[in-house]
Amino acid sequence: MEKIFVSACRGEATPYTPIWLNRQAGRYMPEYHQVKGDMPSLDFFKNPEKAAQATLDAQRILGVDAAIMFADLLPLLEPMGLELDYVAGKGPEFANPVRNQQAVENLVVVPAEEGTAYIADTVKNILEGLPKDIALIGFAGAPFTLASYAIEGQGSRNYVHVKKMLYEAPESWALLMEKLVAQVSSYVNLQIASGVDAVQLFDTWVGNLSVSDFQRYVKPHLKALVGAINRSVPLIYFGTGNYHLLPHVADLGFDVVAFDWRTPLRETWDQLGFRSVQGNLDPIVLCADHRTVADQAGALLESVGDKRGHIFNLGHGIIPETPVDNVKYLVDFVHERSKEMR
Repeated sequence: MEKIFVSACRGEATPYTPIWLNRQAGRYMPEYHQVKGDMPSLDFFKNPEKAAQATLDAQRILGVDAAIMFADLLPLLEPMGLELDYVAGKGPEFANPVRNQQAVENLVVVPAEEGTAYIADTVKNILEGLPKDIALIGFAGAPFTLASYAIEGQGSRNYVHVKKMLYEAPESWALLMEKLVAQVSSYVNLQIASGVDAVQLFDTWVGNLSVSDFQRYVKPHLKALVGAINRSVPLIYFGTGNYHLLPHVADLGFDVVAFDWRTPLRETWDQLGFRSVQGNLDPIVLCADHRTVADQAGALLESVGDKRGHIFNLGHGIIPETPVDNVKYLVDFVHERSKEMR
């Protein structure tokens, strides 16, 4: 029997709408803090036992139809030669950001089995504890978002160093993206070989680009990545602030395209012809009362109607201030209301 989440990824009929949530294992949940304790974030992400426990706890507590492997986008850059740390109150930082041709040339593509072998162990541990009818989603950062972190060295508002490289040194940019495609595809294929049921590519920062810059500097590399990934499982693409780019994503061959909360879900789905879509409740709705959660989620389900291939999710991740009870309520509501609508 196929898992309901996987069926929805393939655009097949399902008895109800499957739901999982970006950052469903995170700081809003007391159990997450119990598992992490005072362990540094980087060690936590790379610990197969604790990462698996965080993954399993979230699925069990919320009752969602898919677990997503607990990890972070950036540790896969470490084997390439980047020095990563997670600074309290600031977030991830690289001590040696990639700002010139020599720095790009110094990056080394390392097979995932050597550089990030712990990911295979994390997947194995999760599968041992995950109910058989629940899907496991693997993930990785998409090349543009990873390149942006590597170049800026930290989070950014204006992407000054990224865009300088795009415009002033397109050859350096292209080489960096080629190396990232190789690194990410190895990382993702290791997860698939280890048993994940689907993979989500996070392109969190791509929305800051114009259409022409996306087409010139990003799309060819995304296409290369899609071609390098083992397509035995569904592949999901998620970006934020990228409504204007979605027409140019449509022909890249993703099985599922996730929408952020600013994208009109049904209208965009119909216009662009995606087989399956994921999204796209505003995550801040979960900070309101149950009536608001029901009204907003119900309206989203009504807009989808009986169209096949919808996976309910947020348009971004759960924020730390979110009450756990609201998240549980949403999951139960989506299951019950969508069953009634079938």
